Amino acid sequence: MNPAGFALIALLPVLTAGAGNAQSLRETNTALLKKLQVERALSADSINRIARILARSGIAGQGNPLISSHPLSEAECRRRAGTGPDSVLVQNPRFQAICGGPNLVPLYDPKTQQPEDAKVCIDKFEFPNLACTYPVVWVKASEAAQICAAEGERLCDAHEWEGACQGNLQPPDYRFDLARGKDSESAVELMRAVHNNKYAKSKRWSYGKAYQPGVCAANSSKTPGCDGGSYGKCGSNTYPTGSFKTCKSPLGVFDLNGNAAEHMNLPLAPDQMASAGSRKLGVTEMKGSWFIFDKFRAHPDWCRWRAPFWHGTRVLSPQSHANYHLGFRCCKTLE
Repeated sequence: MNPAGFALIALLPVLTAGAGNAQSLRETNTALLKKLQVERALSADSINRIARILARSGIAGQGNPLISSHPLSEAECRRRAGTGPDSVLVQNPRFQAICGGPNLVPLYDPKTQQPEDAKVCIDKFEFPNLACTYPVVWVKASEAAQICAAEGERLCDAHEWEGACQGNLQPPDYRFDLARGKDSESAVELMRAVHNNKYAKSKRWSYGKAYQPGVCAANSSKTPGCDGGSYGKCGSNTYPTGSFKTCKSPLGVFDLNGNAAEHMNLPLAPDQMASAGSRKLGVTEMKGSWFIFDKFRAHPDWCRWRAPFWHGTRVLSPQSHANYHLGFRCCKTLE
């Protein structure tokens, strides 16, 4: 690979937490980019583009390496996974042929379709979409959309993430009529109320019809002294992706509950749908739960539940939200 693929990591700024912190983040991000190139065969151009995004951020990565305390190592995750056909480390050849790459899962409705009927695939794991790897956090929604584009994918629309979790992709049913003439927050609150009421009687989690502690990566702890969201005090104490083999949706997508919460696109008008090819995108939607939910269930987290307008902005706003337990995954439109 062209060494220029990693040269931009040197542009990472010195963080307020100290030069040693910046150096550690530079090292972990460099290692992550190399892993992406090897295990997912990303091109030098894609690596370069992702490197630029991480460099501009200065905090995006797998968490502050000086204070993060992960409950499980990546090596232990790989050891537990084994090498059998159901291992998270093993590719599904059928899905790989459908989606045109590793660690992608086709989205469809099993009642009426086969995987080959899928028009979209979703990342099997939280970005970087590698098994037994700590998810990338401290990424703004705008940066998540840019990273997805850099690897030839896009940010998922809310209904796609929900379909992946529920186990059946349904046609989009956004009530755009409720958003007309409204500011973003009012539109979101009206639309989510109708949506949540519609699906309240069919709620389920990725793994079953009731919340179960111990099933997903949700029994970690906050860093002592975490003040609610600062980079210097809140470690990203996540598990490696795919650490819990039963934390999997009926379609085969991991960690939709637990581990990192995830940025998605919530369109408020037809021309904001990523699934329809829009580059404008809508507003931020944070999906799923995160790594301490078994200890503190901060909010509902069933598959089709839509959140209030928390830290709400347009997805592509430079001021979109980032924090220590918020990551993302991408979707890929099939030709």
